[in-house]
Amino acid sequence: MTDVDLVGVVDTNIEQAQEVAQSVNAQAYTDYQELQGKVDAVSVVVPTAFHYPISQFFLTHGVDVLIEKPMTAELNEANALIQLAEKHNCILQVGHLERFNPAVLALEGIVNQPLFIESHRLSLFKERGLDVSVVLDLMIHDIDIILNFVQSPVKSIHAAGIPVISGNVDIANARLDFNNGCVANVTASRISMKTERKIRLFQKDAYISVDFAKHEITIVRPDGQAPHGVIPGMAIEQKAFAKADALDDELKSFVHAVTHREAPEVTGQMGRNALQIALDIMDQIQRSKERLLH
Repeated sequence: MTDVDLVGVVDTNIEQAQEVAQSVNAQAYTDYQELQGKVDAVSVVVPTAFHYPISQFFLTHGVDVLIEKPMTAELNEANALIQLAEKHNCILQVGHLERFNPAVLALEGIVNQPLFIESHRLSLFKERGLDVSVVLDLMIHDIDIILNFVQSPVKSIHAAGIPVISGNVDIANARLDFNNGCVANVTASRISMKTERKIRLFQKDAYISVDFAKHEITIVRPDGQAPHGVIPGMAIEQKAFAKADALDDELKSFVHAVTHREAPEVTGQMGRNALQIALDIMDQIQRSKERLLH
């Protein structure tokens, strides 16, 4: 990026820090506190348990923060970071990467008061993200997208999930009922035989299908001029978008917010709201498990 300098790379593994820093002509560090006074903004990409203390340190010292999802491990930690950012006039952005997917961006002005939403985020097993449940690792992407589409408080949650390979929940399903009547059925798995990242939305004037992985959307609308199509009386519009680098777009968006002192695309409050629903889902899964064992 031409309008920002990458000053340092921090990793507790010094060899890894040096390797990456050398490749981008930056300084390698093993202690994040060494960056104090040397940076205006940081990107915090560490295990979830360390999101809060590291972000707290930088916000307290007036440094803008892009923090990976889930925002924090606990809701009170997320609340504290939001308060710190406001107190020190800092930009706080949460790394919900799917917000920068071109297929999602293309839905602006198309999605309008959905009545029913169904999402599936399935992944092959990987040795990463196992420090948290699949709800906080994968499902939280769709929770954030759905909250942004629906724009209504969640009234009730019905959830189920189990650990299969790791010590945390590896597959989960949740039904979210919103105050405005919308219902969302959300499924996430990291032990699937295939990879799938799709969401389907039903509203009064359209059915919309989004393939996050393929960057494609399909829109089905009533059309009296199409009586003999695949679905009689319905017009089907398909759009495919060139594969983009969502991470690059996310970082550029963060730098823009920092430079112009504007609210980021995904604010700390948005990240906190998604975290709250994810933690509520996990709480219900745990209570269901306890009742079953009892």
